[in-house]
Amino acid sequence: MAEIKQVLMPDIGDSKDVPVIEVMVKAGDTVKAEQPLLTLETDKATMDVPAPFDGVVKNVSVKVGDKISEGTLILSMETSATETSADVSPPTTPAPVKEAANPAAATPVTAPVAMPIVTPTGFQSSPTGKAHASPSIRHFARELGVDLTRVRGSGEKGRITKNDVQSFVKATLAQPQGGSGGGLQVSAMPVVDFSRYGVIETKPLSRIKKLSGANLHRNWVSIPHITQHDEADITEMEVFRKELGEEYSKQGIKITPLAFLLKAVVTAMQQHPDFNSSLDASGENLVLKKYFHIGVAVDTPDGLMVPVLRDVDQKGIVQLAKELGEISAKAREKKLPATAMQGGCFTISSLGGIGGTAFTPIINAPEVAILGVSKASIKPVFQEDKFVPRLMLPLSLSYDHRVIDGAEAVRFTSYLGKVLSDVRRLVL
Repeated sequence: MAEIKQVLMPDIGDSKDVPVIEVMVKAGDTVKAEQPLLTLETDKATMDVPAPFDGVVKNVSVKVGDKISEGTLILSMETSATETSADVSPPTTPAPVKEAANPAAATPVTAPVAMPIVTPTGFQSSPTGKAHASPSIRHFARELGVDLTRVRGSGEKGRITKNDVQSFVKATLAQPQGGSGGGLQVSAMPVVDFSRYGVIETKPLSRIKKLSGANLHRNWVSIPHITQHDEADITEMEVFRKELGEEYSKQGIKITPLAFLLKAVVTAMQQHPDFNSSLDASGENLVLKKYFHIGVAVDTPDGLMVPVLRDVDQKGIVQLAKELGEISAKAREKKLPATAMQGGCFTISSLGGIGGTAFTPIINAPEVAILGVSKASIKPVFQEDKFVPRLMLPLSLSYDHRVIDGAEAVRFTSYLGKVLSDVRRLVL
């Protein structure tokens, strides 16, 4: 017997007013269980909302551009009770219904269904979840070094939200530290009516820029940044790169300088292990990592994203170039899951394709260093009693001064320059 079921937006942690960026079905479509119904953009990533069961779409209640939250009606589906019994989470118990005078004429209608959804972090949530903080909030709190037992939740049944964690951090920063007085006292930004001075236009920040901005601000004020500037002679590397590029262009693989930088950075990290570490929550111990996952900053129309290439030490230049092309394309198409931007040990931000001579990149906590790369240029270099033209690549290494001192930073960039100037060292 056919039934009409309402499909509601499930609980995905602390996310509210999540934008709908694609609707994949329309009224009359026949869908299978787990088939994507629509795509949402949240936490620097996109996620598909799957169908909880087989059925026929009766009507769609959302459209591209809508912002939806937990409990929002997505669509209605016609399905049979036997098909849904094994696929749907236990629905909210419906209110008692009076028996119809004519049972044969009664229309079978069930309670709305909020189907479970697997988020990019692998957390499966449901309307009956009893956790006081979702895995995404626990991860967010760990990055900030926040003990959740000290945070009071403002959500339903005391559930801790992202705003609760952020408010706790702000309150902590505003308090005097260590009895020395002072604390972090920051005056509020003045409210200015810019329209008094001329014509203006107000443009909302993208969701990605809002999320990135909060993280960048936190990292900038909480980490003592120092930036070491250096140059690497990549004359021979560039000749070899162009040769490889011609060889693999027929396979659709673009060999970029960034592929060489990835390998060179890993080689330098192996020689200087503190660059592949993180401070623990107490700030008194270093966590030294034995894996090499490198984040790469990608410029997208909506803002900066940092997908992570994993096990870079185990891959060759060509494979890295191929993966770089694939992951960068997914980032620009907003098809990256959140898991693709987690677990990085070190980040590279390359502006070489645009320009510039140097900059100060902000460390991507909980990492302890980030390498900025600017545009290479031909410079006269004194060699063997004469000046010769060499292709020099500007490097800007920002590092956490609590973990790395200036001498170690110079040794790192010097070693990096040595490897890039003679790529044969990458195989040693």
